[in-house]
Amino acid sequence: MHILLLEDDTVLADILKDFLQESYTVTHTYSMKKALSLCEAATFDLYIFDINVPDGDGISLLKELRSFHDETPAIFITAFHDTEHLKSAFESGGNDFIKKPFELEELSQRIENIKRHFGLGREVQLTPKWKFDPQAHLLKSSEKQQSLSTKESECLHYLYKNRQRVVSSDELLQNLWEYDEMPSEDTIRTLIKQLRKFIGKEHIINVRGEGYRFE
Repeated sequence: MHILLLEDDTVLADILKDFLQESYTVTHTYSMKKALSLCEAATFDLYIFDINVPDGDGISLLKELRSFHDETPAIFITAFHDTEHLKSAFESGGNDFIKKPFELEELSQRIENIKRHFGLGREVQLTPKWKFDPQAHLLKSSEKQQSLSTKESECLHYLYKNRQRVVSSDELLQNLWEYDEMPSEDTIRTLIKQLRKFIGKEHIINVRGEGYRFE
């Protein structure tokens, strides 16, 4: 799992990096602008954003990312203890909120909760029949294993993480490819057709004129 950490406190940032790197891949920056450019250049599984950084704030950053259909789960860390910042954090699209000072074990448990909710663990119980390992790009059942291409795996994982809503072809293109490598919508249709063949049409629903929904 790849985490983007935005934290300008050098001491806390070093502590968090050392702790998180025991289990995850971590990219760290002190800057909101740098964090935005990193999000444009790479895909992350989890954001951990400080609310206040020298060139902006994590809430504004997440609002901007959400405006581009980036649904990557986000945890805010902050020294603020008032309900207004808590409200703003969740209204911006945040999934959790942790107040400084905090124990590392508390952060660990909040990450574990995010992983369970968004299927970021090693294996996901995709359907009653199939388990899905997004890191190994494998579908597993009691009878067999099915290898997926990298893009098939990324597409399936994205649909699963956003299973509460319809995902458009355009959103998939924007989130699974770099801008200068973006293929046509025919590529998405081919990926969906292949995935439906593997796990069943009933689990990836084609919502006419809107996109696809995982069920």
